[in-house]
Amino acid sequence: MPISPPPGKLLGSGRRADVFEIDAAWVLRRDREGGGDAAAEGAVMEHVRAHGYPVPRVRPSGSRTDLVMERLCGPTMLQACLAGTLDVAEAGAVLARLLRDLHAVPALRATDPAVRVLHLDLHPENVILTPGGPRVIDWSDAEEGDPGLDWAATAVVLAQAAVAGDSLAAPADTMLTALLDGPSPLTRTALTEALRRRGANPTMGRAEVELLAAAAELILSKAETG
Repeated sequence: MPISPPPGKLLGSGRRADVFEIDAAWVLRRDREGGGDAAAEGAVMEHVRAHGYPVPRVRPSGSRTDLVMERLCGPTMLQACLAGTLDVAEAGAVLARLLRDLHAVPALRATDPAVRVLHLDLHPENVILTPGGPRVIDWSDAEEGDPGLDWAATAVVLAQAAVAGDSLAAPADTMLTALLDGPSPLTRTALTEALRRRGANPTMGRAEVELLAAAAELILSKAETG
């Protein structure tokens, strides 16, 4: 089936998808490579939202590649940190709270009580700070499994930025410290799997993959002292 033209102007682009305006209340996110499963992603979002978790509302699009969701007003967590309107340590604490709250939601399909919904890409660019509080977007990687893997996935993203040596390195390091400042289900096994997945991500450039070993060392040093 041919993909229909976008409904409105381009609002933003990520590594894999573009977001287009529909109207004042709704936007359309489209996978650029024609992949994804919008219906499955929307089902996860509606499930966690029904349990009080802060995600945008979604509605059917009739397309596997297109997810229609509520239009949110506010900056991303990263934008707020760069603008100085959100303290980076507070941002790390918010990420930790969002992970804990998500893992309090029962799984959608699994019956094992230890299994939970995992976002697996919960980082500062996937949190929108709306007037009503933070909302978590981009559930395209969501699975059900061990919460430790979700913590490890977030830690790897932050640590990768922290060891990159650019202007985001220091804020990312502070955020990572705050994320790991307290009990978490993160384990070495979960970290190993998160690193493997990150390294295999086709959107990662060679230079980014080469940062993963240093990122792992940083995470372990903070987890052991946090």
